[in-house]
Amino acid sequence: MFDKTLEKLCNANGIAGAEGTVAEMIIDEIKDHCNYQIDNLGNILAFKKGKETPRKKIMLAAHMDEVGFIVTGYTSDGNLSFAKVGGVDDRVIIGRQVLVGPEKIPGVIGTKPIHLQSAEERQTVVDSERLYVDLGCSSKEEAESLVKLGEQICFKGDFGTFGDGCLKGKAIDDRLGCAILIDLIQRELPFDTHFAFCVQEEIGTRGSKVAAYTIAPDVAVVLEATTAADLPGVEGEQAVCRLGKGAVVGFMDSATIYPRDLYELCHKLGAERGIPVQTKTKVAGGNDAGAIHRSRGGVKTIAISAPCRYIHSPYCVVKKSDVEAVKGLCWELLQEIGK
Repeated sequence: MFDKTLEKLCNANGIAGAEGTVAEMIIDEIKDHCNYQIDNLGNILAFKKGKETPRKKIMLAAHMDEVGFIVTGYTSDGNLSFAKVGGVDDRVIIGRQVLVGPEKIPGVIGTKPIHLQSAEERQTVVDSERLYVDLGCSSKEEAESLVKLGEQICFKGDFGTFGDGCLKGKAIDDRLGCAILIDLIQRELPFDTHFAFCVQEEIGTRGSKVAAYTIAPDVAVVLEATTAADLPGVEGEQAVCRLGKGAVVGFMDSATIYPRDLYELCHKLGAERGIPVQTKTKVAGGNDAGAIHRSRGGVKTIAISAPCRYIHSPYCVVKKSDVEAVKGLCWELLQEIGK
């Protein structure tokens, strides 16, 4: 059930500011298991009654949006110009299949062919501002009739399994976290718990700031995917974290210094309960914890992440065993915080 939910969510389209389709899927999964509301920004705020009411209000959070692009104009010959939405590496987008707008019109991101490029152009990464989306149109008028300005452009979903227990697909960051929250909501919980499915994380953790202000938790757990650079030629701490080594719990990133007691508790629970847990070894990146921990009078916040290769690309890669470790550690931490 979890695998099917994750596949459905990853293949759905929803850049920051256009999370509606993803939100509808999530609501369909949780509506019979909890109370929920949608705030003015588009966050889904849910509450699930547990066996007991904890002394501290607990919030679990994950973000619904993915990185992608937005239509900014048309060329005279019928292609689309676009801007990036979120941190997308220009090197991973040339030649990729995309889907445009609510009609999911197929397109390909193109540029000048290599045999027409100058020697200097072949030595540099083509800036995204010089790329275009080819819809197969023959004129600007045809493109305008199909696609409106401001429509979202997403990588084409192609979720699946491969190799030794690996999963690949777009938007694993952070539909993975959303799928785990859904799984928890559908279970019987030990303590009352608030859940936030947040919007617009990829453009500045905007939704989580609003969600944390509304819920006003004492403690928050952010479920995420985080960069794994365990690749040839990358040594030691520069690998950040490694696939197959379990859930990732760091002491600091570019947006948050995590409370030492929660950091140590996660590693202690992992050791005691047989759940593999690894430390994020590079102080880099950030997630919704950066906004949540500064909400109102402050929120004790920890992030539990799955190591993910090629994050923010058409094919993120995670390992099933790491996903299970994130799920397991979250469950154990929820019980400990409730106590």
